[in-house]
Amino acid sequence: MPGGELPAGTCPDMCPAAERARREQERRLHRFEVAPGGRGDRPRADPQRAVKEYSRPAAGKARPPPSQLRPPRVLLATVRYLAGEVAERADATRAEVAGFVADRLRAVRLDLALQGADGAAAAAVLEAALATLLAVVARLGPDSARGPADPALLQAQVQEGFGSLRRCYAQGAGPHPRQAAFQGLFLLYNLGSVAALHEVLQLPAALRACPPLRTALAVDAAFRESNAARLFRLLRTLPYLQSCAVRCHVGRARREALARLARALSTSKGQTLPLNFMVHLLALDGPKEAQDLCQAHGLPLDGEEKVVFLRGRYTEEGLPPAGTCALLVGSKLGGRTLEEVVMAEEDDGVDRPNSPV
Repeated sequence: MPGGELPAGTCPDMCPAAERARREQERRLHRFEVAPGGRGDRPRADPQRAVKEYSRPAAGKARPPPSQLRPPRVLLATVRYLAGEVAERADATRAEVAGFVADRLRAVRLDLALQGADGAAAAAVLEAALATLLAVVARLGPDSARGPADPALLQAQVQEGFGSLRRCYAQGAGPHPRQAAFQGLFLLYNLGSVAALHEVLQLPAALRACPPLRTALAVDAAFRESNAARLFRLLRTLPYLQSCAVRCHVGRARREALARLARALSTSKGQTLPLNFMVHLLALDGPKEAQDLCQAHGLPLDGEEKVVFLRGRYTEEGLPPAGTCALLVGSKLGGRTLEEVVMAEEDDGVDRPNSPV
């Protein structure tokens, strides 16, 4: 339905007052939303911290009134708060942060949809929301438990975010200076997907020629060709958000590279490679991670400096280790906050701190 036929939101707060009161009454406030000192029998919502939670629209239920919907400027401020305050909390696990942020960002997308918001303002909100979600998901450790940070649910929400943003781009109400960067993020997150590659190749040639998309296409090609040396060389050069998007594929790429080495080098007596070579080739975070990776795949070590490729020893059990990815992801923040990265312009594929949206 065209945006002009739907009422624009008028709620000035991150969470409508009516919802805050209801969730206070029902004791459904998240601890991130509670006013200081309000942890007793009846915790009180802090209007500066409470954020509208996601509620699935029920069939036949009346559309929320404008007073319950946040306009794009409030939604953008909400995303900025989630990136700048909640995502950086030191008193919470990354799983708890990811679960909270993902739910609240889902509510942001729903508010936009219920208003029929489109154009540059809607794209700015969706871009910031998606960037924040990619970052908090990438920060999750490999041992994150199911529950508030269920990996399958988070993956579905990331794809949902890409879908909303790409539909907004397709409406053509621009300009969208960050489109090339986010179309590249879409391909990197779906690395190796034939459908994703096909969708990107249908984009206008001028857009595909932009540096972020050219780089994403090169990464995808190296991944498909199992060219580990080129792939990890490219991954080292990616900016932070692009590295967050591709992080979910790093473990699989490392396993495939290790399997190819095992097929090529394994003998009955065992050929060896220095662990430092493995660290460099696979962009690992140090010899200890190289040792762990090799041992997880059944490859013995010769002391602490070499991995031995013995015939019949290489194994694959379960999902490939995700690794810490400090080199490939975490180090690329470069002292910036997540909020600075999320709100930076990326029209040339480079994260710029302190740039206006």
